[in-house]
Order: sequence, then C-alpha cells, then structure tokens
Amino acid sequence: MKERDPEKLQLLYERFRDVCLVEKEVWYEIFMPRDVKDGVRLTNVQDRYKVVLEKPEVESVLEANIPMGPKAMDAAIAEFKDSISFIKE
Repeated sequence: MKERDPEKLQLLYERFRDVCLVEKEVWYEIFMPRDVKDGVRLTNVQDRYKVVLEKPEVESVLEANIPMGPKAMDAAIAEFKDSISFIKE
C-alpha cells in the first residue's frame, strides 16, 4: 500500500534522508516505528517500507548529494518529492 498521509510522508522523507546519510548510499528499504494510538509505543515493533524512485536520474542526484550532508539531501529530496514514494510492506 502506497503511503499518502502527508504527516507520515514527511517522517518517511526524513527517515530516508537519515538512512542514506548513515549508509552512504541510496537505500531502498526503511523501517519506521509503528504508530500506536492507545497504550505504550514499542520501539521494536516497526513498519517496513520499500522506497520507489520513479525517475532514473533521482538515484544519481541523491547519490551526489549524500557527501554534502543533510541540507543538500533535504534539497534533493524536496526537488524530487513527486518521484520518491514509499510502499508499506
């Protein structure tokens, strides 16, 4: 199921950025702590998302921006937001 909630998407873009910066490459799978409406939030319970880059040039632009840090990655992700999607697995 493709994620469409704007708040969740913002968190996924941030997580995607962080994972790419840590791994030093574009990552195609990310994990997010599962939202729990009531009760205790368990950090070991996570949702798995597949990252889909819909245009071939997106990966090369992201790869080029990784060494430049978080601000450069934020700018690249913002530029290609419409071409980056997350599918919950």
